[in-house]
Amino acid sequence: MIVTTTNSLDGYSVDQYLGIVTGETIIGANIFKDFFASITDIVGGRSSAYERVLREAKATAMTEMEMQARAFGANAIIGIDLDYETIREGMLMVTASGTAVKVLKH
Repeated sequence: MIVTTTNSLDGYSVDQYLGIVTGETIIGANIFKDFFASITDIVGGRSSAYERVLREAKATAMTEMEMQARAFGANAIIGIDLDYETIREGMLMVTASGTAVKVLKH
């Protein structure tokens, strides 16, 4: 499956637009990650615990979106948009959306 944030693919042409596909995930960081992240924020630096949670949430949303595209018969997803939203303290929602397409190689 080819996935891209662009609306076209070099070397390919869109043969068929199959529809919008999405993937969503809501993930919570546990109290220990919150505690250590706050310490990191106080002393400076990056919070590896939160970065890991964000990567996991993004991967889950992307995988879900790709599964939906495969069910449509797509071999690519174009125009992908990733959104991150805090639902409430400690809860993060990541959504991925794009257009499922069939592409042909030139």
